[in-house]
Amino acid sequence: MLLTIDRRLKTFSVYRCSCTKVAVENQGVDSKRYTLIPRVLVFAVNESGKVLLLQGAPEKKIWPNKWNGIGGHVEQGESVLQAAHRELLEESGLSAKHMQYCGQVVVDTDSKPGIIFFVFKAKLLEGTPRESEEGRLAWFRQKEALKLDLVEDLYTLIPIVMRQRPGAKPFWGLYSYDERGQLRMSFSTGLTPD
Repeated sequence: MLLTIDRRLKTFSVYRCSCTKVAVENQGVDSKRYTLIPRVLVFAVNESGKVLLLQGAPEKKIWPNKWNGIGGHVEQGESVLQAAHRELLEESGLSAKHMQYCGQVVVDTDSKPGIIFFVFKAKLLEGTPRESEEGRLAWFRQKEALKLDLVEDLYTLIPIVMRQRPGAKPFWGLYSYDERGQLRMSFSTGLTPD
């Protein structure tokens, strides 16, 4: 067995040898099953309690000119936590000493594949914010943020994330769309379904 530890990300890896081989084909991967595209959403919060939001560039395919958290897709070969750190750095120029996992949301797109996104609150920030091709950045108090032209779920999600304290149970969300294309959201923090 080989153990490696990355102290910066507070992660560890265990590689086991001479075990029964668990081949990819034994993982239950089947194109007929429902699959989810993994994404991350990061809300960077500074020492004065302001949240950093990104206004999507006008030419963006999804959510142009809308304010959103920082995030994107999980790339092959990286963990969800690594993706959160990478996206924060790529889109803002910031790194976080503390990346708090807040929860996850499954988005039922009514087609295959669906989406799952993992939500983080980044604190103890280092670096100088810089804009990227994704859009422009600005810091807001929560009240100010909720008056912006946000991506539609952020009016609910920002207050949930900002209330989240270290060590709190994560939330579990499910989004779907009704027959008129209106977003429906449900959240749970318990161990049993609501």
